[in-house]
Amino acid sequence: MKICMIGTGYVGLVSGACFADLGNLVVCVDKNKEKIDMLNEGHIPIYEPGLEEIVQKNHYSKRLKFTTDINNAVKTSDLIFICVGTPTLKRKNSANLSFVFKAASEIGKNIKKFKIIVCKSTVPVSTGDKIEKIISKKAKRKNFEVVSNPEFLREGEAIRDFRFPDRIVIGTNNKNVVRKLESLYEPLIKKGAKFFVTSRRGAELIKYASNAFLATKISFINEVANLCERTGVNVEEVAIGMGLDQRIGGRFLRAGPAYGGSCFPKDTKALTVTADLFKTDLSIIKSVIKSNDKRRLLLIRRIQKILSNGVRNKRIALLGVTFKPNTDDMRESSSPSIISFLSKKKAKINYYDPSGEKKEFSKLRNVFYCKSLKNACKNVDLVIIHTEWEEFKALDFNKLYKKKKFKIYDMRNLYSPELMKKKGFQYYSIGR
Repeated sequence: MKICMIGTGYVGLVSGACFADLGNLVVCVDKNKEKIDMLNEGHIPIYEPGLEEIVQKNHYSKRLKFTTDINNAVKTSDLIFICVGTPTLKRKNSANLSFVFKAASEIGKNIKKFKIIVCKSTVPVSTGDKIEKIISKKAKRKNFEVVSNPEFLREGEAIRDFRFPDRIVIGTNNKNVVRKLESLYEPLIKKGAKFFVTSRRGAELIKYASNAFLATKISFINEVANLCERTGVNVEEVAIGMGLDQRIGGRFLRAGPAYGGSCFPKDTKALTVTADLFKTDLSIIKSVIKSNDKRRLLLIRRIQKILSNGVRNKRIALLGVTFKPNTDDMRESSSPSIISFLSKKKAKINYYDPSGEKKEFSKLRNVFYCKSLKNACKNVDLVIIHTEWEEFKALDFNKLYKKKKFKIYDMRNLYSPELMKKKGFQYYSIGR
């Protein structure tokens, strides 16, 4: 099939490359010429394991192209996927749909024969209706169909999630379009993916509801961890005991920092705003947002307590600053608030992350990027494990540190408290 992906961000680039890998002819469009030039040279603008190889292979095979020419891309494609960003509007907490609507307007200018317009961007309920109205102003209604097909890709595991999805959700009442999209996804359906068809609004809400529920599980277990710390109970045992109930399941019941990334924070906020517009109070989701915001403050207070409120002039190493491993995404990570606080309190902070140096910390005082674990941890008073990258899971602390007295705050519960105590380390974790 001939496919056009509008937007070469996380969703558009991963989906476009994977569709091409299934044998389709894909053209990815972006107005950012610098990014398109980079992609045409075989370089990837985001950190995602396995993506560079797939992009290079399919680009070389001429199944995957990159361009800034949206007009030609739309005209020569049968399926047009809208994969642009929907960031949070400042002061309003609602989704910024300007990029979606601009894409819709550009699509409308170039429709001369029947096209399937697929919205993969995460958008509030009824956005598909608005896209349809925008395109209708410039194209005949019989020449297009607007469909919702939300993505469920996890950063760091996106390639696998595309190839082996739990479900493929299609939002449309057009049976002919359903058959076309079922044919597109047939290689994945044969591997066991569930192909689920619902209304367009239903598909839009499924995406938001899914992310809100997962965010709720994270905030729930984090609050339980707070109680565990006061009562001497191990939160990991509680999570296992809960997860054995098939109605609950163990996934996302891992205590740690506040949830972050490109989806959960903005989608929970946007969902509550949408609900307010429809005069519905999503009180549980609003509580989840508040709980997650408080989480960052609780972690900072715990750091102060571990250092006996003597933060000034302390040397601190932060291992991992992204919101999760196998990504370079810093959006809504807990690390900026932690590092900013420590910097203001005159601490000296070294940070190391396998995805590289972060511009977010370049202007902060006494904050230094280190190219290796060893350099980051040299002569520090406290080590904070913030992100559970693989290389942090089996550290030999005796070799890593020359000082006898140092403290470890493991925010991901990667190590056994009993074992760390036997080795003589001052070890702190979450909910244990």
